[in-house]
Amino acid sequence: MKKGDHLFLVDGSGYIFRAYHALPPLTRKSDGLPVGAVAGFCNMLWKLMQDARNTDVGVVPTHFAVIFDYSAKTFRNEMYPEYKANRSAPPDDLIPQFGLIRQATRAFDLPCLEIEGFEADDLIATYARLACEAGADTTIISSDKDLMQLVGPTVSMYDPMKDREIKVPEVIEKWGVPPEKMIDLQALTGDSIDNVPGVPGIGPKTAAQLLEQFGDLDTLLARASEIKQNKRRESIIEHAEKARISRELVRLKHDVPVPEGLDDLVLQPPNGPKLIGFLKAMEFSTLTRRVAEATGADAAAIEAMPVAVEFDGKAHGPDLDAGDAAQPAPAGPAGEAASGPQAMTPAALVTARAEAAAANPIDRTAYVTIRDLATLEAWLADARETGILSIDTETTSLFPMEAELVGFSIATRPGKAAYVPLSHRNGKGDLLGGGELIEGQIPFHDALAVLKPVLADRSVLKVGQNIKYDWVLLYRLGLPMAPLDDTMLISYVLDGGSSSGNTGGHGMDKLSERWLGHIPIPYKDVAGSGKSQITFDMVDIDRATAYAAEDADVALRLWQVLKPRLVADGLTAVYERLERPLIDVIGRMERRGIAVDRQILSRLSGDFAQSAAALEDEIYQLAGERFNIGSPKQLGDILFGKMGFAGATKTATGQWSTSARILEDLAAEGHELPRKIVDWRQLTKLKSTYTDALPGYINRDTKRVHTCYSMASTSTGRLSSSEPNLQNIPIRTAEGRKIRTAFVAEPGHKLISADYSQIELRVLAHVADIPQLRQAFADGIDIHAMTASEMFSVPVEGMPSEVRRRAKAINFGIIYGISAFGLANQLSIPREEAGAYIRKYFERFPGIRDYMDATKATARDKGFVETIFGRRAHYPEIRSSNPQVRAFNERAAINAPIQGSAADIIRRAMVRIEAALADAGLDDVEMLLQVHDELIFEAPEGQVEKAIPVIRQVMEHAAMPAVSMRVPLHVDARAADNWDEAH
Repeated sequence: MKKGDHLFLVDGSGYIFRAYHALPPLTRKSDGLPVGAVAGFCNMLWKLMQDARNTDVGVVPTHFAVIFDYSAKTFRNEMYPEYKANRSAPPDDLIPQFGLIRQATRAFDLPCLEIEGFEADDLIATYARLACEAGADTTIISSDKDLMQLVGPTVSMYDPMKDREIKVPEVIEKWGVPPEKMIDLQALTGDSIDNVPGVPGIGPKTAAQLLEQFGDLDTLLARASEIKQNKRRESIIEHAEKARISRELVRLKHDVPVPEGLDDLVLQPPNGPKLIGFLKAMEFSTLTRRVAEATGADAAAIEAMPVAVEFDGKAHGPDLDAGDAAQPAPAGPAGEAASGPQAMTPAALVTARAEAAAANPIDRTAYVTIRDLATLEAWLADARETGILSIDTETTSLFPMEAELVGFSIATRPGKAAYVPLSHRNGKGDLLGGGELIEGQIPFHDALAVLKPVLADRSVLKVGQNIKYDWVLLYRLGLPMAPLDDTMLISYVLDGGSSSGNTGGHGMDKLSERWLGHIPIPYKDVAGSGKSQITFDMVDIDRATAYAAEDADVALRLWQVLKPRLVADGLTAVYERLERPLIDVIGRMERRGIAVDRQILSRLSGDFAQSAAALEDEIYQLAGERFNIGSPKQLGDILFGKMGFAGATKTATGQWSTSARILEDLAAEGHELPRKIVDWRQLTKLKSTYTDALPGYINRDTKRVHTCYSMASTSTGRLSSSEPNLQNIPIRTAEGRKIRTAFVAEPGHKLISADYSQIELRVLAHVADIPQLRQAFADGIDIHAMTASEMFSVPVEGMPSEVRRRAKAINFGIIYGISAFGLANQLSIPREEAGAYIRKYFERFPGIRDYMDATKATARDKGFVETIFGRRAHYPEIRSSNPQVRAFNERAAINAPIQGSAADIIRRAMVRIEAALADAGLDDVEMLLQVHDELIFEAPEGQVEKAIPVIRQVMEHAAMPAVSMRVPLHVDARAADNWDEAH
């Protein structure tokens, strides 16, 4: 190793536990071997290796090694027997994965280093010292505070989970001391996880203050009598020896007799066949495909290698180069090799699951009503045995922040489902109270007390259909639930926009009919419909059991059928990155809600009513008579019958069409009456939809408005909101912006609006790789002015606003596949002129035309297009013989990767932002709303200045590390007392 080289040292043991806890339990399909940590480790290491070999990313290592702990006992135990004595044994399902992970490391052709008697951190410290002496740099892949003592001019750390580099300033920011004082700081604070004693009552902040005052630990202990605070002084004097022992326990050894020299750690080119052989043995199909693509290997021609499995807790696996010397795995229950590769591919598993579902029809008579705690406890014990619990709640409302829990249904195996009634009433007695409770139900709080630990048990996967609803409801009742899987979202990822996943296609009834061949009981058959509909608490318990237990049973069966398709279709990453982790994030947003000022709404409602009345008088004068402006028939008769405006069309019922498009066209031609009608419609809609309706949505308990987000209602991945819809508040009109003034921060708080700037144009510049756009965004140039300058040869300096406006219309129009006709209407120019603009645009930016043509070709070939993160939007009708249908699908297919990628980016930001705020000590800053490209937060006034940079940092780097954007993302963020002022 020489000066200029760069050594990467991966804290392998830290990687193992991060991988284990980051993912839900995963087993090898052929034999049930636990492989979740192995899968997470391999994916993390592959991503790191790909970035490490990518010169565009940044630092490229020349040397690389993965370091592991050999065993729990080291020289530190001889020094202090209680060291790490309180650590429990590894989970049973993790033990066999230790050896597999070491074998995985060797399959990556990376040094796998460990020494008996020393911890991984000691080897890392030694190699970092050796690299420094050779004049090279070192990056430690870890976020462990124990390693921060090593950070210095040539040594840094990198946290791959947060995509964050840790250098000297970051250590000081986090702990208040530079790296060289981290040993003394840890000696004072101790470490409860490692059982390092430290000095009782001394936390990180106090320790940093003391070291700032006295310089180092020895000086502090020698001059402890000078400490002014009695309790602090006495504790340090009394426990001085513990501090000294702790210092030796946390001090890393720099002189370990390492097994390999630096020159043995040279990073080698990837060995595709070797790695693929291991991955095929583990049955990691998606990663196998990625490695094959990246290395040019033919995965189909590579056999799964023999891989030994150790179940006794040993930390070592055979050398992958040992060939026939590798020992076979223990035999399975049928005498088959437990680790031997099986013929069942992911696609075959999908088929097998579908066949099993078809062969096991649903029998509602087998469902059980659970009426006592002992039975409920037995069912929940079975859930712990199977590791899965399908759950569904029955309530009195569609809105989880308003609903009362009536009962819940559970299923632990297909066909084994039950309903637990809690609050069913008979309708007798006090009608205001809803009637008397029916006998034979478990007391409400007793049932929830038994259910709570299972819902919180991370070893039991909770499955549901639209499980976000149940999450919000149960969280309100003090029952947090994790981990989660949602059959609706799995279907959405698999079939978004396809003929099997169109509007309404992800609902349970549709999914059940399609995948299980079973039609569930309609809700109206149980609770009635219309005026005769009753709330679920008034439904007979036997009928409720058949309906509710069926929901849990169907959800579990759907999960068994659909979940393997994620692997078979290569969409696991989309679900795991963009959907599943967002469930509880959005659940918390819905639960928090946002404050609304009733007085502002009332005042605006009055103002809108007066303005609408004034417009009505003007409309009547222009029309020459009074009529019902809200009646399409009367309005049509006035515009096209009496006044004879051109461009009239009729609807299927024979009436004149008075759609917004027709009125806008007439207004654009200079007709005053249609313009007044458009203005009147906008005002009355604002009044009825928002200023009059919003007070009715204010929750009686929280006094806030709680919108409901739908995660599976658009083809592109965008969220939608309802009850109330807060994403359709118009912001291009002054009246629309006034609505936002009613959304306010609580006293002592501010609302923070963080909005992506022109994100879809930036995504377009990335996916179409347009040099001019990329450069303009990189330089921070006004993109619309740049476009106008390119197209019309007009200098940016002093550019007329009209020229820029036309370029802006074209820029955004291109994203949505705008036609010459559409652009002509938007700019009020002849169609020929608009067509000439579009042609010139494509001449100046030929890459955009190339992107559009390639995207349409892909959509016609595959039936779908993908976002930059792999989300698919299906357009099966793009091959339609109907030109209009085909053209619509082509425009949608062009737009979907752009709008969908922007939607995915903000989803990734939402998933990460709460943890980033917590890490920054900003737990009181809460995310309240998502409105397209904007996130709204509420923060204490004193935390606003610190919160905005954190929010902006997460949002602007949300695409990383999955995608390295060719253009920078930019976020405008500001704080104010209300939403309008903050935006």
